[in-house]
Amino acid sequence: MEISQQINRLLNEAIKTRASDIYFLPDGDDYLVKIRNQNEVIVWDKLGYLQARRMMNYCKYIADMALSEQRRPQIGSMDWNVGDDRYFLRLSSVGNFTGLESLVIRIIYQLKDVKTAFFNENQVQFISEMSRKRGLIVFSGPTGSGKTTTIYNLVKQMVTDQFVMTIEDPIEIKEPRFLQLQVNHDAGMDYTDLIKVGLRHRPDVFIVGEIRDAMTAEAAIKAALSGHLVYTTVHAQDPLGVIDRLKQLGISDEFISQALTGVAYQRLIPTVEGNQRAMLMAHEYFELEDLKKYDWSEWQGGLSTAVKDQLVTPTVAKKFELG
Repeated sequence: MEISQQINRLLNEAIKTRASDIYFLPDGDDYLVKIRNQNEVIVWDKLGYLQARRMMNYCKYIADMALSEQRRPQIGSMDWNVGDDRYFLRLSSVGNFTGLESLVIRIIYQLKDVKTAFFNENQVQFISEMSRKRGLIVFSGPTGSGKTTTIYNLVKQMVTDQFVMTIEDPIEIKEPRFLQLQVNHDAGMDYTDLIKVGLRHRPDVFIVGEIRDAMTAEAAIKAALSGHLVYTTVHAQDPLGVIDRLKQLGISDEFISQALTGVAYQRLIPTVEGNQRAMLMAHEYFELEDLKKYDWSEWQGGLSTAVKDQLVTPTVAKKFELG
């Protein structure tokens, strides 16, 4: 089979299952090709070194990456068409300590192709209503819990002719209606720089991919205080952890109370059907400001309902009872 046909089969199968990443990973004298989908990472094939090398070089060539460079980190990108649909692929390669190169292909989907099913759709509606107050709305939850997808779909449903700007590192979903900016540290374009630029553009809605440091936290707070609706994410173990994290990053209690409209926590939970649904819990800031410990009872009630409706098993519900 031609190399182009093999790559075509690999990418088409990955896209069909809505996979997020494809990995070419050295495994002794061979290579493992793995696909990450919603539920797991599966081995797609085990290839000999030369076959894997040819497939990686084919992708690197299309993505305008140097074929001769196999040790230093490289990034590249390319478009891929499946029928009438176009997908954006972001490639990253680096050599291990023995000089064997690995390659990761991230598949970026159009927003119209990315949907999330919820156990408690009423919480999505609650966030939508809360968003009318503008200010800062922060999503928390582990990596890969669908936070960005939920934010994008919320904003798309809310806005009609409003100007939406996203600032991400990197872009995870393509949406032509939004002005999407990507962090580029080498070019001096980090989160804070792009937020400052964004404020001059006067968007109605900001989506800031993630608050990772004090400068980004301060910039997001300032954007919210200036009257913008700002969505962002923070890594925290529960909704109260979002407030603690903002304090750790140097944001004062006064600014948090003025800027923070609400907090949401989201997890993707395996269902009995073998797919995943999101459990979402949202709170306005005033519900959380005086709490010392987060109360998971409402979350646990949602899991109990899911068990009663035979959507999840009791074992799964027990596993996720504390988020």
